Amino acid sequence: MVLSGKRLAEYRTWHKLNMEVLQRTANRGSISTGGYEIGNSCKFEDDNDEWLYRTNASGTNRKTWTVSWWFKQTELRSVNGAAAEHWQGGGYGEATRAGIFADDRIWIDIGGGDGNTGSRFRSLSTQKIRDTSAWYHIVIACDSTQSTEADRLKVWLNGVEVTAWDQRQYPTLNYQSALQGTGGVQMKWGSADATYHGYSGYLAECNYVDGVTATQNDFGEFDDDSGIWKPKEYEGSYGTNGSYLDFEIASDLGANAKGNDVNFSLNNISAADQATDTPTNNGCTLNVLASLEGSNDITEGALVSTGKAGGGGNFNGTYGTIGIDPFNSSVDWYWEIETSIGTSGSDTDIGIGWIKESRITSGSTAYNNVYADGISRYSSQTANAAGDIWGVLLETGTTPVFKLYRNDSLIYTATHGSGGVSFDTLMFPYITVKGTSVDARLNFLNPASSFSIASGNTDPNGYGNFEFDTKSGYALCTKNLAEYG
Repeated sequence: MVLSGKRLAEYRTWHKLNMEVLQRTANRGSISTGGYEIGNSCKFEDDNDEWLYRTNASGTNRKTWTVSWWFKQTELRSVNGAAAEHWQGGGYGEATRAGIFADDRIWIDIGGGDGNTGSRFRSLSTQKIRDTSAWYHIVIACDSTQSTEADRLKVWLNGVEVTAWDQRQYPTLNYQSALQGTGGVQMKWGSADATYHGYSGYLAECNYVDGVTATQNDFGEFDDDSGIWKPKEYEGSYGTNGSYLDFEIASDLGANAKGNDVNFSLNNISAADQATDTPTNNGCTLNVLASLEGSNDITEGALVSTGKAGGGGNFNGTYGTIGIDPFNSSVDWYWEIETSIGTSGSDTDIGIGWIKESRITSGSTAYNNVYADGISRYSSQTANAAGDIWGVLLETGTTPVFKLYRNDSLIYTATHGSGGVSFDTLMFPYITVKGTSVDARLNFLNPASSFSIASGNTDPNGYGNFEFDTKSGYALCTKNLAEYG
């Protein structure tokens, strides 16, 4: 995404004001529990035209239905300038669909009518969805047979009914939504098509319930201790043509685990798009709301940063969504980055390391070869080669230590209090990328889709999928953070 001028200033201000919420409360939008666990999600990228689809079966109930899903977006729609569909029942035009509108509001169309050519009823929330580090849960229940207009369409976000709407249109009595497969009407998860309403982000627990109006309490509950909305298993009926996508089978991400056993087909989605970043274990990603010295192209589930053109000091720095207290954490932390360099020359630099919260909130710039505190530099690091995999280890304690590994060989060490290196009580994974031919492919918990993993390794808790041994370091995810801080 590209932010500039007034828009860039607005988002930087918004980000600073919400630093406490976005960065220090690591379980936002998800919670680690000992109960119902979600193992997998699916990454979607608008640039790659990715979605799942199937032709709806004859006999689908077009008056009464429910959809429920969790999502973690990696691109703000107000920056992109176009609406994003998460779910669609029907062809483009007067379709039944839901997602995030071009200005970040929840967007719901109840469309289709008889023969899928009828009216469209649109709702746009007052609330805006702008936390790209959080998982959200949405439930939409439609029953046009209800005599009371307000009972025909109900929406819940994170367990709370959405009642504030800038635009609110209810379907008419006995209105028939565009859901049945007449004329090859399709149901989709992800982008609408290659032209309209592309989605970038993660989806999990995708439920479509045919002929049943379920509620938010059928799919989730508030945690007794934290009060955070968390998922629970849906145990109700799926009706005649319902479906459930859990993305558990990497080789068949469209497998319908419940419902009528009709699977979804994949459009430009592969096993590499399966992710372990889920509502019950929220993984670190790149913070798409902030780029310290310029706007990176951030893609693949906010795990790839591509450099911009320009020489000299034209470096684009971005940091992660999870911060670590290096003095008070009880374990060490590990992540990896794979470099992809298309051409040689001066604009092929990638800086890797950790950055202080104080440098972020003060607006201080950081630059290429950034390590430990945004100042310490290791000059030989610029000798990147395509396919290099860098391991980044933060050893915590009274005197924290940052270690950098290149293809599993230790090449650099920075110690707090030595050589001018100092740590804040909150440090964030940080990268800089210079040059349009350079990609930085991140792996905090699960790798970017284009990150090549030849030999899988997990952290000591069994989380993550890394190329090399983690040196007893832990993956950057909320389960680990909740246990070890």
